[in-house]
Amino acid sequence: MEKTRGAIKQKGRHCTNGDSGMTRTLLRRQTTVSDRNSDITGVILVGGKSRRMGQDKAFLPVGGRPLVARLVACLSGCFERLLLVGDQGERFHSYGLPVLPDLYPGSSLGGLYTGLYHAETSHIFVSSCDLPFPNAELVQLICSQKKGYDAVIPTTRGGMEPLFALYGKSSLPAMHAALDAGNYRITELLAGLHVNYLVPDLVDKVDRDGKALINLNTPQEYQQCIRSTI
Repeated sequence: MEKTRGAIKQKGRHCTNGDSGMTRTLLRRQTTVSDRNSDITGVILVGGKSRRMGQDKAFLPVGGRPLVARLVACLSGCFERLLLVGDQGERFHSYGLPVLPDLYPGSSLGGLYTGLYHAETSHIFVSSCDLPFPNAELVQLICSQKKGYDAVIPTTRGGMEPLFALYGKSSLPAMHAALDAGNYRITELLAGLHVNYLVPDLVDKVDRDGKALINLNTPQEYQQCIRSTI
């Protein structure tokens, strides 16, 4: 279970250790309402088919709460605006959040494009709904490194995680072109963007237990996750 979509190899233009002063500041801060970002929208992708899991991943319980509730709690502490992207919006009625249908159904890139297109802010922070241990300090670190870039992507020693990341409106034309061409691979999209890849050593400073970028795709990974929380 302790793997991420980071099996994707990094092919970016820039890697950074970040601003060390900013990192130290973030490490000292606790996420409170006053820390919530007003110029970035939090977006959770809830439209996946969960074929390998065999059931809706958004509602798998971990530590007594569905995965989507864990993400809503994390991101609502980071951002003033939060929305969900996916079909069957009635599933999420109890959360009181906007649920936008995919403009290009069937792919993570389509959900990413939908969230960014509809956002009223210049940037979004996007997360898939299958991360059981989202880390607010990592979210804040990623968002702090956006200046001058189309996207900010955290990396691990296994690769990168493009679905716990920040994207700017400047990415929309490339996303639209890729989707219209039937190219749904986010890695190929990133090759044409100006991306700030946060190196593992920097990510580790806030993701101290190495769990923030774990995602659940199979029943076996889910059971291992449950065992680790007992």
